[in-house]
Amino acid sequence: MSEAAYITSGRNTIIHKIRKMDLLIVSEIEHPVIKVTQNGLMVHDGPVPRNRREAKDAYCEVIHIASPDIFGEPKTLLFVQCLNGKEYKVDYSKTDSPLFIRVHQQSYI
Repeated sequence: MSEAAYITSGRNTIIHKIRKMDLLIVSEIEHPVIKVTQNGLMVHDGPVPRNRREAKDAYCEVIHIASPDIFGEPKTLLFVQCLNGKEYKVDYSKTDSPLFIRVHQQSYI
């Protein structure tokens, strides 16, 4: 089995760890999908892969944060550490504002 492109830390932190794989973070139906690349975070506008094979072909991994394997419940506040040395704060209560995704720490290393 292949290695996961992320690890979880604490109750609401995801750490991106494989440069060649992007992460697609899915929270709930009404929330936008977040794409984590080696250069940062952005809202993902394209389709979400339906299964693991489609995700592998698109060089990404889909993370459903409410699943029991990850956090077990939907999160309002999520922290994502990227390979560019920045930690981002995703606030799902502010999805329609510029404060939805912002840099939390400039360098977590």
